[in-house]
Amino acid sequence: MTYPVAVGIVSATYKMALPHVLEAFLTAFVSTLVSACVRLGAIGQTDGQRVIAALLPRVKETAHCAFKSTLEDLGSSVFRSDLASLHHETQYTRLFRS
Repeated sequence: MTYPVAVGIVSATYKMALPHVLEAFLTAFVSTLVSACVRLGAIGQTDGQRVIAALLPRVKETAHCAFKSTLEDLGSSVFRSDLASLHHETQYTRLFRS
């Protein structure tokens, strides 16, 4: 089961308010990306916390926008991301491989 599906099931089971779930999910996503930057040495831990704090207003705004969206508002194209994934899976070593 994917993480977003698990979050949806748990939040529905406990009848959590969707706006709060969206905001928490996006905050966790931002934190994951910042954590990767810290582990890469691109930024330090203090700067990582500053980045997260600076992005919180945008996270709240994005969560609010997502909450108000309908199915007609959705759409995506991840062609470049798919190509990058294809190249990533054939690399000899991968970052953070465990």
